[in-house]
Amino acid sequence: MTTFLRYLKLLSLALWIGSIFFFAAVVAPTAFSVLPTRTLAGMVVSRSLFTMHWIGIVCGLIFLLCSVLLAFILGGRTPFHASDLLMIVMLAITLFAHFGIERRMNALRTEMGIIDVVPHEDARRAEFNRLHVWSTRLEGSVFLCGLVLFYFVVREQSSQERRY
Repeated sequence: MTTFLRYLKLLSLALWIGSIFFFAAVVAPTAFSVLPTRTLAGMVVSRSLFTMHWIGIVCGLIFLLCSVLLAFILGGRTPFHASDLLMIVMLAITLFAHFGIERRMNALRTEMGIIDVVPHEDARRAEFNRLHVWSTRLEGSVFLCGLVLFYFVVREQSSQERRY
């Protein structure tokens, strides 16, 4: 049972980090270079980001559930490890990006219509661009936290193997 929980914990983290990497390295650049308009590319990227956030939320909850179950099974003093705080940070950032920034960007996009015809000086476009910068920073932060957490999980598992 512990092996399966460790597997699920690592798998959920790997899927989340992998989805962020794939989105940033493949989906977004491809959409903006292949689709005929920036509006269509923005729609694809927006929908992909929406899905990626939900993948992250579900994977984060699975990770935390597995951590708690492992702590109980292995008789830990606390159901959470210090490294689980990184997962909580990742979830908090993702929830803020999804329900705050992404929602506001979508509302602005709907309000502006075709964004390419809206002047750069327009307050809505300036706000959209500002939110886009923050969205990118937040996704990068989640990715970096995930890489650090991945290292901690692997290190934790290898230190548990040495005990046997």
